[in-house]
Amino acid sequence: MTAEPASTPPPAPPSPRAPARRRRREALRDLAREYARHRAGVVGLVGLLAMVVLALTAPLLVDPADLTVTRAPGAAFEPPGARFPLGTDDYGRSILDLVIWGSRVSLTVGFLATVVSVSLGTLVGITAGHFGATGGTAGRILSSILLRLTDWFLVLPTLVLAVALAAVLPRGTGTIIIAIGLTVWPATARLVRAQTLAVEARPYVERARALGGGHAHVMLWHVLPNIMPVVLAQTTLLVATSIIAESTLAFLGVGDPTTISWGGILESARNAGAISSGIWWYMIPPGLAIALVALAFTLCGRALEAVIDPRLREQR
Repeated sequence: MTAEPASTPPPAPPSPRAPARRRRREALRDLAREYARHRAGVVGLVGLLAMVVLALTAPLLVDPADLTVTRAPGAAFEPPGARFPLGTDDYGRSILDLVIWGSRVSLTVGFLATVVSVSLGTLVGITAGHFGATGGTAGRILSSILLRLTDWFLVLPTLVLAVALAAVLPRGTGTIIIAIGLTVWPATARLVRAQTLAVEARPYVERARALGGGHAHVMLWHVLPNIMPVVLAQTTLLVATSIIAESTLAFLGVGDPTTISWGGILESARNAGAISSGIWWYMIPPGLAIALVALAFTLCGRALEAVIDPRLREQR
């Protein structure tokens, strides 16, 4: 007797989420192609990636022992030369090493403070927009309370509030992140609320509510994915604001004194009298680094905004 050939199993049915994943991949490819057409955005992205790589490789490029005041490798206030391309500070430390090492703290604070700010602003904006549109009397009351709270933070001087929080809380990098994150979120909340109201008026959201979708389902699965491009563009713009805010707080003397950041270098230059003494190499490199990073993030944010908004794309 001959053995019957083994029957091949039927092919597995395609996943119902496969078309959605394919559409997301195509959308990302289209976004990348459209972004590549913006020369300023590409320049900003390249500069940003270079700065991030520099911050990540800082422990390989700089010996932390050379950053201490007891083991400074040079004399105080040496001008730029072959040994020290950017000169030295009042302790004899290399300004170039300080700028490279300070990029780690400045970029970390900028990213984390932006995450705190964008998360808080997105939560408040989606909640206010959703319940203001469909929440009934109680929802409109909640939306009104959140809007008044947002307006209150908007009218407060951001820098003064950040300085007050940094002065009251224990000094440290975490305090600076919290102080910045809690002061720059209202603009994101207002933007997200406006986008949420526009999404809530679309027919598929109304169908989702008619089919029994609750508040959390509508906000997480219908509103949030549609406003994420706007949130992403806002994030790139806020990182530059957060880095400048951290540098300002450090320059005013309310930053973390145990860490090296670009603002801390400027604060040390001011205390050492570099401004009045004409020691320009102590002030210009950290200030230029802050300006370049802020410019890179701004270029990336503007390019993303132009890619996402069809009206800006047509004007280009």
